[in-house]
Amino acid sequence: MNLPVATPQDSASTEIEAVLELARSGTMPLPDLLTRTQNLAERGMAEASALLYGQWIAATQSPLRHVACFNWGTVLSNLNRDTEAETAYRQALQLQPGFAQALLNLGHLYERRNQSEEALAQWQLVLDHTRIDDANHLEVRLHAQNNLARYNEQLRRYDIALSHMTASLALKPDQPDVIQHLVHLRQKMCAWPVYAPVPGVPAVTPNRLLVGTSALAMLGATDDPALQLMAAMRFAYERVAKAPPTPVHASYPQARQGKIKIGYLSGDLHMHAVGLLSVEMLELHDHERFEVHAFCWGRDDGSALRARIVAALHRHHRIANISDVQAAHLIAGLGIDVLVDLQGLTSGARASILSASPAPVQVSYLGLPGTSAIPGVNYIVADRYVMPPELLPYCTEQPIYLPRCYQASDRQRPVGKPANRADCHLPQDAFVYCSFNNNFKFTEEMFRTWMRILQQVPSSVLWLLADNPWAQNSMLAQADAHGIARDRLVFADRAAPADYLARLALPDLFLDTFPYNAGTTANDVLWMGTPILTYSGRTYISRMAGSLLTHVGLPDLITESLAQYEQRAVQLGRNPARCQSYKRYLAEHGRASSLFDMPGFVRDIEAQYAQLALAARIDGHDGSA
Repeated sequence: MNLPVATPQDSASTEIEAVLELARSGTMPLPDLLTRTQNLAERGMAEASALLYGQWIAATQSPLRHVACFNWGTVLSNLNRDTEAETAYRQALQLQPGFAQALLNLGHLYERRNQSEEALAQWQLVLDHTRIDDANHLEVRLHAQNNLARYNEQLRRYDIALSHMTASLALKPDQPDVIQHLVHLRQKMCAWPVYAPVPGVPAVTPNRLLVGTSALAMLGATDDPALQLMAAMRFAYERVAKAPPTPVHASYPQARQGKIKIGYLSGDLHMHAVGLLSVEMLELHDHERFEVHAFCWGRDDGSALRARIVAALHRHHRIANISDVQAAHLIAGLGIDVLVDLQGLTSGARASILSASPAPVQVSYLGLPGTSAIPGVNYIVADRYVMPPELLPYCTEQPIYLPRCYQASDRQRPVGKPANRADCHLPQDAFVYCSFNNNFKFTEEMFRTWMRILQQVPSSVLWLLADNPWAQNSMLAQADAHGIARDRLVFADRAAPADYLARLALPDLFLDTFPYNAGTTANDVLWMGTPILTYSGRTYISRMAGSLLTHVGLPDLITESLAQYEQRAVQLGRNPARCQSYKRYLAEHGRASSLFDMPGFVRDIEAQYAQLALAARIDGHDGSA
């Protein structure tokens, strides 16, 4: 007679039932419960852990039941059982009113549901129920204060966000993440000078603000390549180097054959600058030679652009709900030869995927126009204009030099019906300067230069993007200080992409920002036939528009100092016929220039990727120098 063999599943079920029976008895001590639930979670049995908490809470009258309810809510939330998690947190708060940790987690749960007011209310309750002078409450107050700051910034309530950041720093000045957000928020608000002392927090000095500036914010704060490298290296050290992942695939065997596999890594493959620039490049890849993958954690915005991007790929991998380590193993397992990072150190960056070296060749492109200092990223796509020899010592990557402009374009971008000046509240007979760059790219020095230009060209206006009221008020204050009538600053509301493109044909001259040049916007401006005046500096980002102008055939619109920039802008404003000649040139020759030769661009970049990938296959190394 054959007896049934007990399986590990049977043993686990027996164990769980025994533990549940003990929990239902009402005699299990809380420490025992916490140990057992943690053990179940660590073994991948989160559902059993949640069940155990529920049984214990129902059967036990411990004065510490609120702790178990809080933990129960956390487990349920991790299982995406949000309604039950909310009930658990509410039960914890009934047992222990003002229980700060439960309020914090309840706020995060509401945030995940996009219930913004409810989330903010929970975090405010933490502040209401804790004492500012009690050291025991410091960490939970900071958590609540920083959540209020972060979420209000996302909701574009910049003034409220700034007040919470200031209050948080007053509690604890040494918070690099808060300082980083404060600096960039000041940039968005055009709160000049950006590095002014924080009111009431003398410990946060201008030097500490500078050192705490994020890599992205530093691109717009200074043209010093050493400071940009410092900001990138600090990020790489704090987010990656302190806990470096184990390399998942350091090399490939020499026998690797078949199509070269290119993987694009990004959270921005939708209606975003990266998506707008990269879509036709993806579409034109030679699928006879290359297998094109994307590893994406961004949202599906339902746009036609998103549909084009996904349709252009051999395979689209959603990695939003897997860890960086899992994503790295996925990339390595697919045998990706060249992994192209389209994110850099911008919002949502997942640098740990790259630092695990899942591909033998890893390339930075588009997302961060400058060095990222991410370990494992060997190369950066460039041209000899954006990355001259004197810049190389300040970059951790080797340049992949393209024979044409580094920037991809989209010749299929939809353009709305032609716009007219009257509909855009622009005077018919004025010389229209324009700068539709994001407001965080505006510096006080550049804006004062624009005001001096308006002073010297009385029949001119400056057309700007109405991004937020605080930036707008700051700009109007600068106009007042320079004696410029406020109606000479014309603010445009945001528009749908096609309509935005159509109105780019209206200005006489686009004024570029410095040190953070226009990128996608410069491409759009030139595509629509409007000249752009730029100032090229010492960094990749400050030379972007100059590269576009070089390859579209208008290098005389590149200046190399702020004084030269101002002088040229005034000359053109006083001689509008010159700008009309630029417009005629762009209308006749711009779209036929090498800047917009996308088939040629794709052939060039594929040749570079193929050379690197094949060398890595033959040599069996990780592609680094």
